[in-house]
Amino acid sequence: MAAIEYVIVGAYIAVLLLLMVYCGHRYHILYLYFRHKDDGLSEPAAPERLPRVTIQLPVYNELYVIERLILAAAALEYPRELLEIQVLDDSTDDTSHIARQLADELRDSGYTITYLHRGQRTGYKAGALAAGLSLASGDLIAVFDADFVPQPDFLKRTAPYFADQKTGMVQTRWGHVNRSYSLLTRLQATLLDAHFMLEHTARSRSGRFFNFNGTAGMWRKRCIEDAGGWQHDTLTEDLDLSYRAQLKGWQFIYLPDTVTPAEIPVDMNSFKGQQHRWAKGGIETTCKLLPHILAGSQPLRVKLESFFHLTGNFNYLLVVALALLTYPALVIRIERGWTHLAACDLICFAVAGLPIALYYCIASMEVEKKWLPTFACLPLLMGLGIGLCINNGRGVFEALTGRRSAFIRTPKFKIESRRDTWRHKKYRGMTERVQVCLELGLGIYFIGAILFAFKSGVYMSVPFLSLFCFGFLYVGGLSLCQVCAGGKAVRDL
Repeated sequence: MAAIEYVIVGAYIAVLLLLMVYCGHRYHILYLYFRHKDDGLSEPAAPERLPRVTIQLPVYNELYVIERLILAAAALEYPRELLEIQVLDDSTDDTSHIARQLADELRDSGYTITYLHRGQRTGYKAGALAAGLSLASGDLIAVFDADFVPQPDFLKRTAPYFADQKTGMVQTRWGHVNRSYSLLTRLQATLLDAHFMLEHTARSRSGRFFNFNGTAGMWRKRCIEDAGGWQHDTLTEDLDLSYRAQLKGWQFIYLPDTVTPAEIPVDMNSFKGQQHRWAKGGIETTCKLLPHILAGSQPLRVKLESFFHLTGNFNYLLVVALALLTYPALVIRIERGWTHLAACDLICFAVAGLPIALYYCIASMEVEKKWLPTFACLPLLMGLGIGLCINNGRGVFEALTGRRSAFIRTPKFKIESRRDTWRHKKYRGMTERVQVCLELGLGIYFIGAILFAFKSGVYMSVPFLSLFCFGFLYVGGLSLCQVCAGGKAVRDL
């Protein structure tokens, strides 16, 4: 019995240390960001001849936002004779009728616009992009998902950078049209701001690899073809192509000051579906490409950053392990009289939490010019990340075991202000009932752990335990409540 107890406590401490390594990596990102953020790109000279551009709009059942998307693409400021719009529609509902009719109207108004509807959804988004690419007339290919609203000057801001023939892709920063809609959208916006402002800027300007985010960016057509084209053997075709292209020597540019607004998922189940896809696809890409990266000729600093970037989703499995080990480790330490080890919780919480706090507060300061609201929300932000560990950990496990799954797109509802509502609209995110039960069960499990800590007088562990308790109850509880509040909806996405 003593051996089992040592194994549990040892495993608990080992998981904490591994998580601290990944949390500590955020210090390195911050270092790279502040060292290189002022290494601004020189303004490209106006090209003698503007390149032809194809705008690709991959859509699947986007009833509420399809018109907004197509009209925004048509409003891009660029010579009309050099602009082609492709509506790549795999829809199975009334979206197809709206898209086709709008494309016909724009064509009659003088736009070069192609409506492509595939009979089968082979390859999902990657398949649609590949099908469109084979017909595209542009030298440059811009991609916008259905939830994005490209600004009129997007092409003017991005196209000139392709004057350098080594440039393969230009990515812009995501904005959020419904940032203030709810606590959930506010937390998501904070997470995304840190990724786009800190990570992308740090990696791109320090010469590390970074990735196209699937939308709000522009590619050189020749770069896509040279890197092997769009492939659908992972759920993150954007990440996959990005690394393949950079391994081929193509250069990527990130423009943090060019913002492309988008709609953030407003219900928990849609958000979880998106996160599951990103986590699973990220690990699928890791398994596919990381060995080639580590064995390649890139500098060590590029390989190390790529390793941390691509393996970051393994943290979700570590958090699952930590959640399961925390309570028994606490009980063992108290019963064995190892109460002094309870300080490990507080120390690890502080060591791991400090870079996270700095990370998100600095990102908010850089994006919104204020940090106090984010600081006040830090416990909620950390709790959300913990609460997602079952959902995202499932995606990581499925990727490692080779389990294939469909590309489940994120529902969009054209939510732009607090007056808008998603309830009773046609689409809804998929709900994993067993997973919700596990999340709620772990929330209750940690209520027991908190009560035990109070009873035993180990108060230093309570903040650590409370984050887990809140995270699981928030994610699981909101998933359940929003299913009940949403009414009937189409769930086959």
